[in-house]
Amino acid sequence: MSANTPTSPTPQQIHWEENGVQHSARWRSEAGMPPPKRVVIADDRTNADVAYRLACEGTALLWRGDFQNARQLLQALARRADHKSKPAKKAKPAKTPATPTEAFHLHRQAQSQRARTLAMLLLPFEDGYTLPLRRAPDVQLACNEAYGRFEEPFVASLRELLGVIGAHEWRRTGVEIPALGARIHPYYGVFSPVRGEYVQLVAEAPLPSDTSLAFDIGIGTGVLSAVLAQRGIKRVVGTDQDQRALSCARENITRLELEQQIELKVADLFPEGRAPLIVCNPPWVPARPSSAIEHAVYDPESRMLRGFLAGLTEHLAPRGEGWLILSDLAEHLGLRPRAELLAWIEAAGLKVVDRIDVRPTHPRAADASDPLHKARAAEVTSLWRLAAA
Repeated sequence: MSANTPTSPTPQQIHWEENGVQHSARWRSEAGMPPPKRVVIADDRTNADVAYRLACEGTALLWRGDFQNARQLLQALARRADHKSKPAKKAKPAKTPATPTEAFHLHRQAQSQRARTLAMLLLPFEDGYTLPLRRAPDVQLACNEAYGRFEEPFVASLRELLGVIGAHEWRRTGVEIPALGARIHPYYGVFSPVRGEYVQLVAEAPLPSDTSLAFDIGIGTGVLSAVLAQRGIKRVVGTDQDQRALSCARENITRLELEQQIELKVADLFPEGRAPLIVCNPPWVPARPSSAIEHAVYDPESRMLRGFLAGLTEHLAPRGEGWLILSDLAEHLGLRPRAELLAWIEAAGLKVVDRIDVRPTHPRAADASDPLHKARAAEVTSLWRLAAA
């Protein structure tokens, strides 16, 4: 689910004054946030209420104190942001969204505002990803994995760094995939296969009679290619445009000793040629992503989905099948009606051979406090078996 992930944004500069001297450094934000226009220096004496007020106003705080105290301050900012999103007991009750679509957009707006506020606590990075702060951890390996080799000093948010560190742990320990009997190790910025139901669909769907070749469109971590190879597909060609995804897939395939069966190609959707089986797990929700990792979930105007359907017939071998793995969450949110999906399938010269459904088992599906709980509770993930009409 990474075929439409963009390349890194053009480097920008952040500027601030410290001890009467003007400073500047490279600005780094994987979420694509612009550098804050106003920056103040903060340290262990900075009050959480003051910091939260400044962050809400768009003023960034460049940290010069103890690293662990900065983490505590970020937690305090998060508590204030979460408390602000809940109406006070005596306050007028918040307006109930009129439609699931309105609830979705309000939820995304609140998420975006929270992310902007928490991203205002900044850290200075020196050569070799060194943090010049007391009790700072060694983050060189985690940053090298996420950003690549880079020596020039820069400034980034503490929240982003914690995401980088978390991704490093995911990559080190991996995610257990029952369908593989093995672990998949996701990279930073590549969607982790934590929702196992869609992997299980690919593991259990009946294979076409010709198992000589399959295409995996948007290979991501390589998990679906690995499942197909283990099921007996003699050769799998996985495509992606994102170099992180291709590197991640290559490492996972090597770990599983499947490099003789699986080939990787840089491509926008399809490789050249035709295959008896073509599999695609596109982003499920037609909305604008706000960060690199969200490109695995949000697909503006369903571009990847429509591109896959539109090009499927000309890449399918005779009597071949296309497997579309798709959640209907967008339908329950009012973002893409089922009739629209069926119309795209018909317009592409395709027919539905079968549809295999599964209910999600992830915790959010049962979380009644989630603003989108009603839609998540009704969600079904499907494997659509498609063929030329």
